[in-house]
Amino acid sequence: MPELPVVIVGGLHADARKAAVARLLADVPGSVALHHDLATAAAGTVVRTVRDARGVVSAGEAPLVNDCACCALREDLVPELVRLRDAGDTRLAVVELWDSVEPKAMAEVVTAGGLTVTGVLTAVDPALVLPYLGNGDDLAEGGLAAAATDQRTVADTFARQLEYAPVLAVLDSPEADDEDRELLAQLHPTARTVPIGDGEPAGEHSPLARAALAGFDVEAAAAAQHPACALLPADADAHGVATLVWHRRRPFHPGRLYEALEDLTCAAARSRGRFWLADKPDVLLHWDAAGGALCVESAGPWLAALPDAAWEMVPPVRRAAAALDWHPEHGDCCQHLVFTSPGLDRDGLERLLESCLLTDAEYAAGRDAWKRLPPAFDTLLEV
Repeated sequence: MPELPVVIVGGLHADARKAAVARLLADVPGSVALHHDLATAAAGTVVRTVRDARGVVSAGEAPLVNDCACCALREDLVPELVRLRDAGDTRLAVVELWDSVEPKAMAEVVTAGGLTVTGVLTAVDPALVLPYLGNGDDLAEGGLAAAATDQRTVADTFARQLEYAPVLAVLDSPEADDEDRELLAQLHPTARTVPIGDGEPAGEHSPLARAALAGFDVEAAAAAQHPACALLPADADAHGVATLVWHRRRPFHPGRLYEALEDLTCAAARSRGRFWLADKPDVLLHWDAAGGALCVESAGPWLAALPDAAWEMVPPVRRAAAALDWHPEHGDCCQHLVFTSPGLDRDGLERLLESCLLTDAEYAAGRDAWKRLPPAFDTLLEV
C-alpha cells in the first residue's frame, strides 16, 4: 500500500491559512488540498473541494451527521484521503481546515484512519494575534460555529489552534510590529516558525514544504497539551511583552481565589496551567483563560493521590513530568500558572496570586481542616 503524507493546515486567520496552502501546492509537485466548507452547514450539507496548484479538481457535498458539521467532516475526510492514497498519484495531501476546526481532533481522526500525518501547521498573521486572543465573542456570533451546540469562543479556539501545532506558518504582515512577533514567540516558544512570504526559497526544499513533511507524533502532541505535563512557556520579558511563570507549593484558599478570578482572568491576554485548591487537595485543576473568559475543570487526581499500584496506568510522559517536579511532602501537587501579555503588571499579579494562598496558620492546620473550608468552585466545576 503506497504511503500518502498528510499535512494539516489550520487557523482562524483565513488569509494566512490560504496563503500557506497555496504555497504548499506550488512548492510540492503532485500535491492536492482538501477543504470542507462548514459555512453551508445550516442548509444541511458540508461542501468538499479538492484542488491542486492549477485549480479545483473535484467538488462534492457530504450530509450532516447528527446535525454536526464537524462530524460530517470526520466521516468524509478519511475516505477521501484513502481514495487519494489508493490512486497513487498524489505526492502530498494538504488538509486545509475550515476556520474554527481545531487541528488536534483532525490529526487524531486521520491517524486513527490508518493514514500518516507528517505535519500540523497553524497559519498565523502576527498582527492579528492579540485581537483574536482578546475576542471573547462566541464563534456563533461570527458565523464560525462548527455545530449548533458549539459554545466555544474566538479566543479559546484560536489559543488551542496556536498552541497545539508544532509549526507556525507565519504571514509576512506589514501591519505586524516587534510587540506582535514577541507575543507570538512567548505564547508558543517551542514552535518552529516558518515564513510564508514570497521572498522565501521555493520548491520541495522550501522551509514550508520541509515542515509539512518533517513528521508528527499525535500522542506526544496530546501529552504536550495535558495540564499535568503541558510544555508551558518560560519566564520572559521583551518588546513590551512579558510572561510570568508562577510556581508555588501551597494550596489556594478556595474563597479568596474565587473572589480574585475576574482580576486574574483579565490580567493577561492568555493564561493557563494547573492549580491546587485546599478544599480539594487530591484534584488537579486546569486553568485555561483567553479573551477575558476562564475555563476551570478537573483533570483527574494528582499522582500523589494515587496508590502505587495505579501508577502503572499513568502514561510515562506524565510520570516523568511529575518526577521532575516532585516535592517530598506534597508530591506533584502545586501551583503552576503562566500569564502572557503585553503590558503585564508582574508585581501586581504576583501580589494578587500570593494573597489567594493559604496563610501560615491555615496551612499549618493540615489537610483535614483544608477540606472543611467552604467550597467556592463547586458550581464552576459542576461537582
